[in-house]
Amino acid sequence: MRNSSENFTYSGLAARGIFGFGTIGQLEDEVAALGVTKVLVLSTPDQHDQAEALSVQLGALSGGLYSKAAMHTPVEVTQDALHVYSSAGADGVVAIGGGSTIGLGKAIALRTACPQLVVPTTYAGSEMTSILGQTEHGEKTTLKTLDVLPETVIYDVDFTLSLPPLMSVTSGINAIAHAVEAMYAENANSVLSLMAAEGIGALTKALPLIIANPHDRQARYDALYGAWLCAICLGSGGVALHHKLCHVLGGSFDLPHAQTHTIILPHALAYNAPAIGEALARINAAMATQDAAGALYDIAKNAGATMALKDLGMPEAGIEKAAQIALKNPYYNPRPLEETSIRTLIEAAWHGSRPTC
Repeated sequence: MRNSSENFTYSGLAARGIFGFGTIGQLEDEVAALGVTKVLVLSTPDQHDQAEALSVQLGALSGGLYSKAAMHTPVEVTQDALHVYSSAGADGVVAIGGGSTIGLGKAIALRTACPQLVVPTTYAGSEMTSILGQTEHGEKTTLKTLDVLPETVIYDVDFTLSLPPLMSVTSGINAIAHAVEAMYAENANSVLSLMAAEGIGALTKALPLIIANPHDRQARYDALYGAWLCAICLGSGGVALHHKLCHVLGGSFDLPHAQTHTIILPHALAYNAPAIGEALARINAAMATQDAAGALYDIAKNAGATMALKDLGMPEAGIEKAAQIALKNPYYNPRPLEETSIRTLIEAAWHGSRPTC
């Protein structure tokens, strides 16, 4: 429900989105519309075959492919990809995959000012943001600039049908995190809250259905639709404690992105719960629950997700290190960042305890 007395500013990002089943058929026309003559197709090693298929589909518009995208966008991988990009005579990129590949495309665009077209195959959401996280010398840094915002995104639900059920859940909760924090970030507003609630509701309803039947086309449609809305929230909204902790943990301990978000989100939401009454009520309503933090934990655990940072390979000694890094640079959060409480949060996530709001 809108607060009639609220003054706010909403800034939408200029990205073109194409959504539905079979929309990849528009790839050649959309690449041509960007005014590029040759693109480099990007992917991770696991999605090499999909990237190769797009390269073949593009015909003369393809300058080849680079399939070494890696988690957390290591600078050395970007430098290697730039060499291939230059050698191919490319003036644009097509990225197919999740956050790792999309991040590489953004890193190339940052350094070359080239147009980007993205074909997401997960629910991660990076494709709708002007945010780039890069890792160098074991530390992940984040920048925000319109120079890395993809121009065109083709959402083809068909590409998500083969996404493994467990990965669908962790990627989906990663997406939900964008909408949850948009509800109470520093520049939260009524427009974002509408999209956030719709995205949270669509995903939390769809994910258990995907676990029950990974080929449920309507559930897959709803999940990707929800992920798109959550991505818009991340791109046009803001972030708080949850995203800060995930960047610290991912960059410092090389933890997998979606799984880390899955573990941290319930704990970060429970931490902020005392300070976000109206936002929490909206989140609860979207999820049809009275305990959003516990419900998110249950969705993930019931799907078989790893719920403890220790099981992702984080050492116990890292609890203190992560707490110190998280507190090092001030940033917005609705509840003040208290050293003891932050350490307790990370410790609970390390053990895999179930939080409650």
